[in-house]
Amino acid sequence: GTKGDRDWSQPVEDGPWEKGFDYFFGIPASMNYGVLTYIENGRVLEVPSMWTRKKDEGDTYRMMPPYDAEQQGPGDVEVAPGFIDSKVLERFAEKTVAYIDKAAADAKNGKPFFVYMPLTSPHLPHSPDDSFRERSDIGKYGDFMIETDHRVGQVLEALDRNGLTEDTMVIFSSDNGSETNYEQRIKDHDHYSNGEYRGGKRDIYEGGHRVPFFVRWPAAIKAGSTCDEPVCQTDFLATFADLLNVTLPDDAGEDSYSLLPALLGERYTGPLRGPVIHHSASGYFAIREGRWKLNMFRGSGGSLAPKFIKPKPGEPRFELYDLEKDHRETTNLYDARPEIVARLEKAITRIVTEGRSTPGKRQENDGAAWWSQLTWLPDPEGKG
Repeated sequence: GTKGDRDWSQPVEDGPWEKGFDYFFGIPASMNYGVLTYIENGRVLEVPSMWTRKKDEGDTYRMMPPYDAEQQGPGDVEVAPGFIDSKVLERFAEKTVAYIDKAAADAKNGKPFFVYMPLTSPHLPHSPDDSFRERSDIGKYGDFMIETDHRVGQVLEALDRNGLTEDTMVIFSSDNGSETNYEQRIKDHDHYSNGEYRGGKRDIYEGGHRVPFFVRWPAAIKAGSTCDEPVCQTDFLATFADLLNVTLPDDAGEDSYSLLPALLGERYTGPLRGPVIHHSASGYFAIREGRWKLNMFRGSGGSLAPKFIKPKPGEPRFELYDLEKDHRETTNLYDARPEIVARLEKAITRIVTEGRSTPGKRQENDGAAWWSQLTWLPDPEGKG
């Protein structure tokens, strides 16, 4: 059906349960749009028969009750009467712990399990449980992060309680840098969610792309060890394949490199992976290779989605940064290091045209053969 007119007796199709997962519990989207209700294995647990919208709560907004029986405006979202935004993290942790408790016996007998637990925090709306409110010094965002730490701790405790800690790999990471409201937290609390890095979510700059990346596996990874290699979450697939001694076909994991040597503390020569490709919310690209990063556009430099700035005569087309010396991306070396620019431009062109950054057979890209954000490549049809 359509918004406000759906047959909730029908299953939700094409979800995780149909993509290889044995069990799914979650919500259809993030908590600021879509439909607010829980889904279990393709079935809605409570019909979203009411309506809500963003409601201001000081330093954030909520999708909280009271709900309305009738839609009040086009921005309203469908919500189940019993759905409480501040209880979602608790529900996710409870379900994950229950799954681990159930799977523990089989895991000890040689049938391992995989759990993917995507949290709604710290994405907006910042809606910590009441028991975590005013626990931090930086408003509800900080409270939400403290609750996140607690919920992750509940999962780790379940592994401890079931005797699974030693040989379970736990990965903790995030999908992007801090949301644009990090600027307000700097003003209000002198708190830098993006650390020392430039920009945030939707930017091409490091503040939008550097994320936490923790891996715990006591049986194989030395506690407290670190890795300075540039890595990417696309590397999960090749790493797990390497761990399981599985060979990936040419059309799988085209941008995935194995990080297993670094995780195991093995000696290795040279970088573990090839270049990393970044892109911003506006679709413009950057390429990172070792210490060097080439932004394939000149951006606005702000925290919102950057717009391509057509350079004036004599100005650099792109931005080149030496992240080893300038991780804040303050000094554009485009003119000073033309040989680096040429090398990286050649590399990103090869990656785009070959459909991969790893060795192997050329693969087709999804969608059109050329798109406007490929500012350095000519449009084969002469439109760009």
